[in-house]
Amino acid sequence: MKKRTIRLHNYLAYGSGDFLGAGTTALTSAWLLYFYTTFCGLTAIEATFIFFSARVLDAVLSPLMGYLTDNFGNTWLGRHFGRRKFFILLGIPCVFSYSLMWMGDMQFWYYLITYLLFDSVYTMILVPYETLVPEMTDDFKQKAKFSGARIALAQTSAILAAFLPGILLTHFGKDNPISFFYASLVFSTLCAITLTLVYLFTWERPAELKSQAVLKLEREKQQLTLMQSLKRLHIELSSTFRIRIFRQHLGLYLGGYIAQDIFNAVFTYYVVFVLMQSATVASQLMGVMSILQLVAVLCMIPLCIRLGPAPSYRLVVTLFGIAVISYGTLYYLSLDYNFLLLMVISAIAGLGRGGINYVPWNIYTYIADVDEAITAQRREGVFAGIMTLTRKASQAGAVMLVGIVLQLSGFVSGQSMQTMAVKHTILGVLCIGTLVVLCIGFYISLRFKLNLKTHGVLQEEIHKMRAANQTVPQDITPEARATVEMLAGMKYESLWGNNNIGYLNREKGVPEKAAQLKHV
Repeated sequence: MKKRTIRLHNYLAYGSGDFLGAGTTALTSAWLLYFYTTFCGLTAIEATFIFFSARVLDAVLSPLMGYLTDNFGNTWLGRHFGRRKFFILLGIPCVFSYSLMWMGDMQFWYYLITYLLFDSVYTMILVPYETLVPEMTDDFKQKAKFSGARIALAQTSAILAAFLPGILLTHFGKDNPISFFYASLVFSTLCAITLTLVYLFTWERPAELKSQAVLKLEREKQQLTLMQSLKRLHIELSSTFRIRIFRQHLGLYLGGYIAQDIFNAVFTYYVVFVLMQSATVASQLMGVMSILQLVAVLCMIPLCIRLGPAPSYRLVVTLFGIAVISYGTLYYLSLDYNFLLLMVISAIAGLGRGGINYVPWNIYTYIADVDEAITAQRREGVFAGIMTLTRKASQAGAVMLVGIVLQLSGFVSGQSMQTMAVKHTILGVLCIGTLVVLCIGFYISLRFKLNLKTHGVLQEEIHKMRAANQTVPQDITPEARATVEMLAGMKYESLWGNNNIGYLNREKGVPEKAAQLKHV
């Protein structure tokens, strides 16, 4: 089969799809809690209950969506529109539900229902979207470029999310919630346009490249009852956590992203109630961060290829940590408000955050390759479901935590002045909360070994496995064997489906303790 040529417009079209994932997330994480408590009359506890309810729904919906996209190719719609891309097409008109969340002066139940509605749309689109890179290419460098295009354009949307509310607040007045509605409407429109580009200029893995194990699994799926399908879903989802490199990846991902979620949720409060500046200033500082995040992403693409993901991750985590400490120092040293100094600190924070955003999503595109070496299957949808669940859970969890802590500290919704205890609480969450999570990610990165060289060895062995029809190849050097075992976390003889990981291999009798390597 002729190899498809990947051109610039393919990279850009795919990357633009994260206007939904990054743009709406940036606007939501930075402003929604503030919007609820300032313009909607909700207490911090009521707002956090909305986020909690969404996570309960998401605990079912995200994994189910991953399972559905892996199996939708057996349907008429899946065969004609794509098992992944059908849901992206369906989501184009549905993204306008995002704007319904940002109507001021409504009731609690209105905000709960509209948040749950958009959260479901977000999952329906993002889960299949996140599977597309490993579907389109197996090449390490091409995956890095796809990830780079995605994160670079995501940072572009984050720049807009940072600046737009401030511009609109200045135009319509700082007490007018219509500013946030118009900001959300801009993003809804942009998301509809970019998802159209994703649908037109991306593709899925051709059927000719499916392994015999995958074809066997598809035949089994067609014979399953509803209860058997639910059991299979449970087995597939739980088995992802038996993949060591996926656990490490989640640690890096959550270490960086939860730290940013905590920071985002409290940063506007830091500017408004600690520094006693306007929300417009907070918007400007977040805009500076977003611009430098884009610069950082462009630098990270060659850096990750040259140094590897883990060393690059440690570098950017350190930069973001320095910036967070600087924000706290600015207050505790009783320095006068200095916009230029805040801009410099925000620029450093942006460089760190941009790298943190890029590295985990770059790594994610290689996880399915390691999983194929272990299970002889391609399960991008299952991993994407878990990733989307953890992403949204981390974002909502961070905002929930901030809201609860603020409420317990004595924060009063709608007031322009807060007590000293509230100010100290805001600073504690901003500095200590963010740094603790960053340190966890930094520690996990010390154990992560996937890079350009080790992935190349893995890919060579996967090609041998495919050619040998899922049997364990024998012509392997000691060095290659050690590399594959290190990435897989299992003995070489237990790879290529010779284990009980995943639904297809569930009845195989290879004991996991014997198959697993000692170093975890």
